[in-house]
Amino acid sequence: MHKKIFEGFCISSFILNKKLKVVLTYNLKPEEENSFEYAPFSPLTQNTASYNDTYAEWDTIETINSIKTSLELFHDVTMIEANEDAFEKFRKTRPDIVFNYAECANGISREGQIPAMLDMLKIPYTGSDPLTMMTCLDKTRTKEILFYHGIPTAKFLRAEKLADVENLKLEYPLFIKPIGEGSGKGIFNSSFITNYDELKEKLQQCLETYSQPCIIEEYLPGREFTVAILGNDKEAEVLPIVEINFSELPEGILPVYSFEAKWVYDTRQNPLDIFTCPAKIDQKLEEKIKGTALMTYKVLRCKDWSRIDIRLDSKGEPNIIEVNPLPGVLPDPSDNSCFPKAARARGLAYDEMINKVLIAAAKRYNLL
Repeated sequence: MHKKIFEGFCISSFILNKKLKVVLTYNLKPEEENSFEYAPFSPLTQNTASYNDTYAEWDTIETINSIKTSLELFHDVTMIEANEDAFEKFRKTRPDIVFNYAECANGISREGQIPAMLDMLKIPYTGSDPLTMMTCLDKTRTKEILFYHGIPTAKFLRAEKLADVENLKLEYPLFIKPIGEGSGKGIFNSSFITNYDELKEKLQQCLETYSQPCIIEEYLPGREFTVAILGNDKEAEVLPIVEINFSELPEGILPVYSFEAKWVYDTRQNPLDIFTCPAKIDQKLEEKIKGTALMTYKVLRCKDWSRIDIRLDSKGEPNIIEVNPLPGVLPDPSDNSCFPKAARARGLAYDEMINKVLIAAAKRYNLL
């Protein structure tokens, strides 16, 4: 009988009574590819100060090792890097289940590439299916679905060229970012747009830098929250809501959780008190945020876990900003990583959080 105590909580034997053959699939930041021994935290890249955000979505050795160690408490774990050799390795390994933590690299389909491989091979995996992964990575497609279902989100335009903004019907100020990036990529202080000349300049820069269309949205001026959801169907649980405290950012920095905020100003060496969890909000607003997040999770058909970013509009109504079905999980509590922070506020240790994701997926596939 397996039993592990986590800070006063336990994962009991009735859901962990079978040792699984698990593969952890991942992408590692290039500067950390040489070792899978535990390594101290290092900055994103040596060029972070100049805003090189190429591999912002990929993970550190510390994070990947922490996920691996968590899974190894109960299961046999093999590592497979999410590259062009992954398909053959999955085919040969034939695990019971894959813990998918792979962002991949190429195209708007990249977060769906590993799930698609596994679907073809009939191998179970954690997290959402290829369609949901690709939909959520495409910010405009996500918002089209939200609009269809009546879920509040800022008005927007998808722009592939400068001509697309010549007869713009959105109200300034605006916010611009590439349609298919995460982890703050392409979101800078300069993404806040107040006039047409700024818009043309920033759009041209965005198109050239990221080689993809951009999304232009009406700016939401209110408070910002992020909502972690764990589980499926009736068992889907909203973890304590996190609020982002923009007052902690340096003077003159836009109140947006941008690349600068995530990777330049807020570091382990100089942490900002940028998150409050649980958020200090009244019950009515809490219920609105949770309801909006859960409805979004449902209509986008997210599975096992996701993090949903929400910002209030000028009337104080929660609007969906983005949906991340592959949320960041930095293991060190001194790091500002929202999903683990929400889990800890719920009373879940990191190890338990990771295993609950695996359990949610295993139950979907009737493996436990």
